[in-house]
Parts: sequence; structure tokens; C-alpha cells
Amino acid sequence: MKKLDLFVAKSFLGPLILTFFIVLFILLLQFLFMYIDDLIGKGLDLKIMAELLYHFSLTFVPMALPLAILLASLMTFGNMGEFNELTALKSSGIPLRRIFVPVIIIVGVLSIVSFFFSNNIQPYSYRKARTLLYDIRRKRPELNIQAGTFNSDIDGFSIKVTSKDPSTNKLYKILIYDHRNKKGNVSVTYADSGFMKITPDESGLILTLYNGYSYNEMTENEGSVNQKKYPFRKDHFKEQTLVIGLSGFELERSNEDLFKFSSATKNISTLSYFIDSLRNINELKKNAYLNEFNTVHLYSQRNFYTPDVIVNGSSSNTSLPVFKPWVIFDTLSQDEKKDVVSRAIEYARFSLNYITQKKEFIHNDIRNLRNYQIEYHKKFTLSLACIVFLLIGAPLGAIIRKGGLGTPAVISVLFFVIYYIISISFEKLARENHIDIFTGMWAAFIILFPIGVFLTWKASTDSSLFDVETYTLFFKKIKNKLYRLIFNVKYEDTLEEE
Repeated sequence: MKKLDLFVAKSFLGPLILTFFIVLFILLLQFLFMYIDDLIGKGLDLKIMAELLYHFSLTFVPMALPLAILLASLMTFGNMGEFNELTALKSSGIPLRRIFVPVIIIVGVLSIVSFFFSNNIQPYSYRKARTLLYDIRRKRPELNIQAGTFNSDIDGFSIKVTSKDPSTNKLYKILIYDHRNKKGNVSVTYADSGFMKITPDESGLILTLYNGYSYNEMTENEGSVNQKKYPFRKDHFKEQTLVIGLSGFELERSNEDLFKFSSATKNISTLSYFIDSLRNINELKKNAYLNEFNTVHLYSQRNFYTPDVIVNGSSSNTSLPVFKPWVIFDTLSQDEKKDVVSRAIEYARFSLNYITQKKEFIHNDIRNLRNYQIEYHKKFTLSLACIVFLLIGAPLGAIIRKGGLGTPAVISVLFFVIYYIISISFEKLARENHIDIFTGMWAAFIILFPIGVFLTWKASTDSSLFDVETYTLFFKKIKNKLYRLIFNVKYEDTLEEE
């Protein structure tokens, strides 16, 4: 048995290492495609790029490991089935469950390693990677200006470009707010088109603008208490060149505490602390909002008209009078009734605005809490995904009996896409507080784990899972039973007719 265990373990470890690095490389390529605009043209050293890719590759390990296990298990047992090795082992009296034991032990150890990796190494690597990416994006900020959005990377300026020509790098409909004097939007420049480039020594940004206007709010007696403002000053230009200093935009390493409050940079103990603290703070805020509403809004509405009318044995000078609104309303004159109705509508509208505003605050607080709760559950779900994908990949490989990277890769990608779609969809529902956090984060495990158990049972009993004839006979039997029930025909008559 030791030789069998060594044989199965060696057959599994080789494809596992190969597929792990393939999947990790694909995830890194996805990262590069996502941030390619922030990296190209920044003049980064090879050392900086290697450091960035190294830290991001560590953050992808917990995600790459389950997919690698799924693909490796499919390849291993698909090869063993294709070359009749499984058939020889089972004919020797060794059940398939016993053949799976070495792989189950390896994946169990990897699952534990994945948990400790995501709990200790991944938060540190994520913080390092995000900080370095932030520093890179701040270098050469002219490359970060995207069409259709305001960019404030350049200190003292807010720039918006409606569109960019990728072939000529020409900018169209440029809007520039100059905030260097910190007096608000008192200086605005608009240009129909223009170009943007960095000086050769990278110390300044040159903006060449065409066909535009400059709007400036002017003041006289600057420095006095009473400053008189002219409406504005408008200047038209055919061509204008602006030079903006970029001192400090070389690659400067920021403090790693910049992203210390991100949920992805926390381990289990810190996440638990933040979750408990945020939950308590949210409860205190809810109670404070409720008390404020009761004491300020409801009290002001109750005391709009407080006639000395005794209602249900309680006078108006008691602390908590019991009012019957229709009794008080009938005692008022016609003009007072109109005034009461209009004031009541005003109070109702004011209360509705208050409740809507506080509801949005509470929703944002809950969303922030959910981010920490989601990251907490991810530590466990990604680790257990290794076991789930083993339960799917190993028996499926034994059933299809196809090795190599062809069929196993297609099936692996299919199951991983299913897992990813379920995870992302339910995670979004949980983040938006539509479902509870446990259901949202464990939905993929709850759905795929029974499928893995079913496939393991099918492979252990040598069931023809992908045999079309098996399903044809199954549905044929169901059709015959329904036929007998509906027309009350005996089973022998049905066979004779066939």
C-alpha cells in the first residue's frame, strides 16, 4: 500500500505544481491587463516591477490553489483511467476510495496551508502591493487622466477631459479648475482641444490649449476684511501654454499604513475585533438616531397645538399625555384646521427627509461592516474550496478517463466559472444586505459540495455517468410507468407492443 500511496502522490504532485504556476501566471496577466494604463510609460525600474508582481502573486495564491487542485486531480485520475491503471488497481480489490486517500491527505494539508497563508501572508502582501501600486499611479499623473472623469492627482488642480485620441494623444473639451489659492472655483479654464506632455526633466507638466476661455473672479483690496468682488473676468485665447510644476511626483514610497483600514489587510483576529466594534457602533448610532427623532421631531409635532384639554384622564401638563388627534382637531376653528393640516404635511415631509437621510447613513455603515464580514468568511471559504474541487475533479477524472490538458482544462474552467459566478452573485447580495452574510459567502460551498459527494459516489460505484444509453433507458422506464398509470395497461402488454 505504501508503494500505491507514493505512486498516486507522485502522479498528483507533478500536475499540481505545473497547473498552480499556470493559473498563477494567468491571474497575473489579468492583473496586468487591468492596470496596464497605470504601468506603461512610467519609466519603472525592473526591480519595482518585480516587487509589484511578486506581492500581487502572493495575494493570488489562495485563489489559484483551488483551481490548480481541480485541474491537477482531473489530469491525474484522467490519465490513470485512460491508461487502464485505475482498472488494474480496482481489479486487484482496491476500491476507488482507497486510491483517493493520498490525494485527500495532500489536499487537506494544502487547505490548512491555504488558510494560514490567507490569514497571515496575504494581508501583508496585499498592503504592500496596494501601496506600491498607489505610488506608481501617482508618478507621471498626466497618464492617469481618463476621459469623462475629473482627475485631482496634480496638487491644486482638477482636470477633466471629455475625450482622447489614442493615436495622436490629442485631448478634446478640456476643463481645468485652479485651486492653488484655495478660494474655491474662482479660476476656470476651458479649451476646445489641446496636448499634454511632461518636460524632459520630468519636473513640470506642459499643457498646450487651443480655442478656449479663462474665467477668473477678481477681487480688489485683497487682504482687507471687506473684499469687493467683480462678477468675473473672461479672457479668450487661440493658443495658450500652461506649465504646472510636478515636484514630488517621482516614485516616492508611501507609508504602508495608507491602506491599514482596508478589510483585505486584516487577519482573523483583527477582523473579529473590527466586526464587533462596528456592530456596536452601528447599534449606538441607530439608537441615537431614534432618540433624536423621538425627542426633536415627534416632540415638536406633539407640541404644535397643546390645548388644555383632558384626554383619557391625562392633562397636557403631564410628561407623557395620551392624545386623541381627532378629538383635539374637532375643537379647532376652520382656519386653525387648515393651518394644522398644512403644518402636519410639512412635519411629515421633514420627518421623511430625516428618515431617508439617516437610512442612507445606516446603509453605508452596514456596507462597511459587511466588507469586513465578507473578508472574514473568505478566509475559510477559499480554503475549503480546495476540498470541494478535489471532490469534483478526482471522481470526474476517473469517470471521463481523459488525461492531458485538453478535456480536463475545459471541465476545470467550466466548474471554476460556475463557482466564481455563484460566489460573486451571492457575495454582492450579501454586501447589499439582501441576504444574510453566511448564506452569501457559503452559497458556492453549499451548492458544489453535494455535487462533489455525488460524483465521488458515482465514481466509486462505477456508474456510467456520461453514458447516453443509461439515461435513455432511465427516461424510457419513466415513460412506460406513466403510460401504464394513465391508460391502465399492464407491463407485459407494454413490452409486447415494443
